[in-house]
Amino acid sequence: MDQILSLAATNLLSPIILSFALGVLAALARSDLSFPEAVAKGMSIYLLFAIGFKGGVSVADHGIDARLALSLVAGIALSFALPLIAFALLRFMTGLSRLDAAAVAAHYGSISIVTFVAATSVLEGSGITSEGYMVAVAAAMEAPAILSALWLISRGQADGRRMDPELMREIMLNGSIVLLVGSFVIGGITGADGLARIESFIVSPFQGVLCLFLLDMGLVAGRGLREGGAVLRPGPLVFGMIMPLVGSTIGLLTGLLLGLSTGGVALMMVLSASASYIAVPAAMRVALPEANPSIYLTLSLGVTFPFNLTLGIPLYVAVASFATGG
Repeated sequence: MDQILSLAATNLLSPIILSFALGVLAALARSDLSFPEAVAKGMSIYLLFAIGFKGGVSVADHGIDARLALSLVAGIALSFALPLIAFALLRFMTGLSRLDAAAVAAHYGSISIVTFVAATSVLEGSGITSEGYMVAVAAAMEAPAILSALWLISRGQADGRRMDPELMREIMLNGSIVLLVGSFVIGGITGADGLARIESFIVSPFQGVLCLFLLDMGLVAGRGLREGGAVLRPGPLVFGMIMPLVGSTIGLLTGLLLGLSTGGVALMMVLSASASYIAVPAAMRVALPEANPSIYLTLSLGVTFPFNLTLGIPLYVAVASFATGG
């Protein structure tokens, strides 16, 4: 418990968390602070490229082995399965319709790459190493959850219109997936030599860009809380904090079965506990336009995202350290 409290206190006082908190408070206070959309998009592209490239370099140094392949398979399986668990909990705990419950569930099988990046930053600050290929696992977990949610809706439909090829193409060619996988491949091909050439660009500025990006995310989350507060009834609110704990427990067991390092187990827990607020909302707007976006965006970005940033990540790192003896 002391370790968890210590990590939580350190994390809460870190620049990235305080930047997020500033954004939330500014939005709740109705400040006119904002980021131009092009700047926010540019920062997200930078972070995705940097984390993917560094992951590819780590794999080049480590080499491809059976554990990497099994980790990818496990990540895909988790992304398919977690929405089914989330859907069952939502139907039990909340009064959400089948449509809205499926849309929300999709977010909790996919991943938040920003939560993943923040967790890698915490691990590095704590001197805990992790498998570089976990970024590939993150990319693999983006899309399957969307398919699970569509299956939950379409299984009672004879025409299966929601699973059309155009939607499948949009899901698989989502910009974040393409950028993560592409930069990962580039890092794997160029290796340490490639990293040395652009180290001053993707290593040194990384923490600063992450702080600014989380400031923007805080603004977005704060506006969502202010405008979507009506959806935060007790049932959905509790779900937004319970589901990360359920997912992280499954991720812990998966990481231990795979024999991952302490950092790898912690990241598997983070991936299983996080909720998407970029790729999945875009897919839901196309596939399930009747679903209420204020519900799934408020829960994923306004409840689960700050829960994971402030309390979840320190808890997952502490539990992974205890479970692995790290």
